[in-house]
Amino acid sequence: MAGCCGGCQIDPPAPDAERGSGGGDRAWRRALWIALAINAGMFAVEIVAGVTSGSAALKADALDFVGDAANYAVSLWVAGMALVWRARTALLKGATLLALALWVIVSTGWTALAGGVPEPVTMGTVGVMALVANITAALILYRYRGGDANRRSVWICSRNDAIGNVAVAAAAAGVFGTGSAWPDLVVAGVLASLGIAGGWQIVRHALAELRSVGRLPVLGGIGAR
Repeated sequence: MAGCCGGCQIDPPAPDAERGSGGGDRAWRRALWIALAINAGMFAVEIVAGVTSGSAALKADALDFVGDAANYAVSLWVAGMALVWRARTALLKGATLLALALWVIVSTGWTALAGGVPEPVTMGTVGVMALVANITAALILYRYRGGDANRRSVWICSRNDAIGNVAVAAAAAGVFGTGSAWPDLVVAGVLASLGIAGGWQIVRHALAELRSVGRLPVLGGIGAR
């Protein structure tokens, strides 16, 4: 799940942001297509591995991959549109991320009640594969980390997915060393918490951008710096 490590500043849009300046440049689209392919492929790998190994952390991470793939696909669709449409799309993505994180929390609780110990070798192997995939995507998208809410949401997801994969690999080592499912369940909970933090940060930034173009009233300081 994506989060905002260390806090993220919500910057005002550039003067020409309302017109979507630079939003549809070919380099940005190419980077998104590559990241989309990486995430779609790793979703297929992790969902199969999560089910076969009984790992809640891998299943949570697999859902994150498919969420990111959808994130990139939607970002490709709105690239070049006016700021208001990009901000609305980011708002939808943030809300979806929040819902997905809550689902993971419920699923992890159910797994804890059901019992069973996941298979650590599969967890570790696939976790390392996922880490390499996410680092690759994050490096590709690094140059776009300071853009509007839509671009920033893409960067936040990719950056923190790499952090989450380190935790999945650590969970695999914990399961192997203790013979207990708790390291797997704890990491699944951490990933869900990152999803809640990241989803809320994306929502705040999108609301700030919508407010900057007069599409939302200023209420209670939500989305303010």
